[in-house]
Amino acid sequence: MKRRTSFLIAGLLVLSACQEPAAAAGERTVLAPAAARQAQEPKGLKQAVFAGGCYWGVEGVFSHVLGVTSVVTGFHGGSARTADYDRVSRGDTGHAEVVRITYDPQVVRYDQLLRIFFSVVADPTTLNRQGPDEGTQYRSALVPLNAEQQQVAQAYLAQLGGARIWKAAIVTRIEGYKGFYPGPEYHQDFMAKNPRHPYILAWDVAKVEALRRRFPGFWKAAFTRG
Repeated sequence: MKRRTSFLIAGLLVLSACQEPAAAAGERTVLAPAAARQAQEPKGLKQAVFAGGCYWGVEGVFSHVLGVTSVVTGFHGGSARTADYDRVSRGDTGHAEVVRITYDPQVVRYDQLLRIFFSVVADPTTLNRQGPDEGTQYRSALVPLNAEQQQVAQAYLAQLGGARIWKAAIVTRIEGYKGFYPGPEYHQDFMAKNPRHPYILAWDVAKVEALRRRFPGFWKAAFTRG
């Protein structure tokens, strides 16, 4: 599905990276359980990669998580040759829109990032779709960067499947790391730069508010840029 959609606002035609907001926008959030298998991570900054639909909102949420020092939007799953925004938008490159997070595990562990992701970022029951956006580039996926993340991710997906929080089956998958390709500069820190964008208002502000409400211990008001 083509992603560039026109918004007529104040007489101006504005191009959007993600689909036009539906009349009744917003997504259901949940409070996923704490992970039974906690991540055992040594001191020092770590990185994690998440695919959860349009990367604006994924970036927006994780940029407000205490212990996160960097969030970069980009692409994962395809080749370097096709890691271009307009090319990925066709939905046939194998790439997903992702964010690469740098975090301090002494403040927020990988399993806690997973809990936040499934609680307020992505609906794990929708295949190749999040909110109004459809296509393989909008799939939800976990991309472990080491053996510990792999084991924690597998354990947590199994735990969520048994918890039956959602009526439908969980379709989020674990993908092997194939390289991260940063997105265009104008898509970095998008929510901070464009707080009144119609898509942000319709779909992503509520996710950030859900983070603040559901995870006050991990909330920080400042937006982590870059």
